[in-house]
This record gives sequence, C-alpha cells and structure tokens, in this order.
Amino acid sequence: MKKLKAVIIAALSVFVLAGCGGNGETKDTGSSSANSESALEKIKEKGTLVVGTSADFAPFEFKTLVDGKDTIVGSDIDMVKAIGEKLGVEVEFMDMQFDAVLVALQQNKVDIAVSGISATEERKKTFDFSTPYYNPPQKIVINKNNKDIFTSIDSLNGKKVGAQKGSIQEGVVEAQLPDTQKVSIPRVPNLIVELNQGSIDALVLEETIAESYINQNPDLMMADIELTSNEDEAFAIAFSKGQDDLKKEIDVILEKMIADGSIDQYVKAAMELSDKSSEE
Repeated sequence: MKKLKAVIIAALSVFVLAGCGGNGETKDTGSSSANSESALEKIKEKGTLVVGTSADFAPFEFKTLVDGKDTIVGSDIDMVKAIGEKLGVEVEFMDMQFDAVLVALQQNKVDIAVSGISATEERKKTFDFSTPYYNPPQKIVINKNNKDIFTSIDSLNGKKVGAQKGSIQEGVVEAQLPDTQKVSIPRVPNLIVELNQGSIDALVLEETIAESYINQNPDLMMADIELTSNEDEAFAIAFSKGQDDLKKEIDVILEKMIADGSIDQYVKAAMELSDKSSEE
C-alpha cells in the first residue's frame, strides 16, 4: 500500500508540474508577443493614425468650412494625410489646446503630435522627434498705431507681450524680451483679440503664422525688430519615446516630401486657403 501511495503521489506531482509548466509557457508566449508588437505594427493593424493637434495655427492647422462642415485644414494636415496614405492607414485628428497636445501624446491618447511643434532640447528629454520639416523665423506682431513706438527690443521694456501657452514663443519672450511682461494664453486667436483690443502691446509668432493672422487683421503688422532664430524652433513631428520603427518609417516619407518640395507646396496652398477663408 505504501508503495502504491508513493507511485500515485509521484504521478500526481508530475501531472501538476506539467500543468503549471504549460500554463506558464502559454502566458509568457502571449506576453512576449504583445510586447514585441511595434508601434508601427499596431497602427497598421488598427488601420488608423491618431494625431494630436491644436487647430489655431494657420496656415499649418486651422478650421474652415468645407462643404458646409467645420473642418481642420492646413499644411500640417495635408502633410500628415500624405504620410497616412504612404503608411496605408486612415488619419484621425484630435483637436485640443496646444499645451495639451504633448500631454495627450505622453498619455498615449494619440499616436503622434503635429501642431507646429518645435523640437527643443527640453522636449527631447521626454519625446522623440522626426526630421525637422519647417523652420520659420520668429516675429513680433504689433498694432500699426504703434509702428513708430515699438522699434527695438528696449522699446518694449515693461510692455505686455503675448505668447501661446506651452509654445516655443513663451521661451522666446523670456529669453529675448526679458524686461517685458509675458502674457500666456492657450489659443492664438485669443491673443489676436487681446492685441486688437490693446490688452497686450505685442505678441510673438512664427513668421508664416504671423502673416496669416495679419492678412485677416489689417490693423496689425510685424514690427521691424529682429529676433534670433535657432534649430530648436524648427517644426517636427513628436513621438512617444521608444517608437523607433514608427519614427524611422515617417522620417523616410518626410525626407522625400522635403526634398521634392511638397512641404513648401502645402504651406503655400494653406496660406491661400487661409486668406480666402478670412475674406468669406
């Protein structure tokens, strides 16, 4: 009987161990498979590239009526749609305030962020960036009535200078206009309203964006004041850290569009559309 019990216990032990080993292998394999699936593969599998943007940066991203519908358009939008076509996926845009765009990327609510985002050294600590695709100079926008007053950086000392909250322009104001009062507002159109009303004395925008808003607001102009530009201010697509395959694939597409002039064409077409929209 003792021998029989020993044989039964041994057999049961082997069975239990085999069962545990089988379950462990199945779980490990599944986990390994899930972890090994790249960001690019996940996007292609779901068939959609979700893009975070702030649609108030004409001509790069802004809203206008298309066939009676409020639609996000602009050169960044055209660029990303072209990238989506090359990847073989649909593109879905999520519009939000600019200072929330990178937060949404960090929280994995979007796959990439495209919104006139400058690839600064500080941002590179948290995010990866594509090849820079556009580098517009920084400009100071003022009311035409102040043309003969605001003629130098010193002439703005003590004045209220606006910048979009969370944007590179906040840093430009702090670094290059240190004796002014910085006013940060989430949306560019609100900054334009404040400038028109005289609540702020000036604001800092990228040149292309400044031109677009000046075309819509004839009382405004670019001040004859030079600001320093650097590579940190060039626009790039933002990625979550570790999405090397997605970044590599998009960089290849992006570099071809830069080389063949597509990016410049998108900006030109978007400028014309923005001007037309402002006239309607």
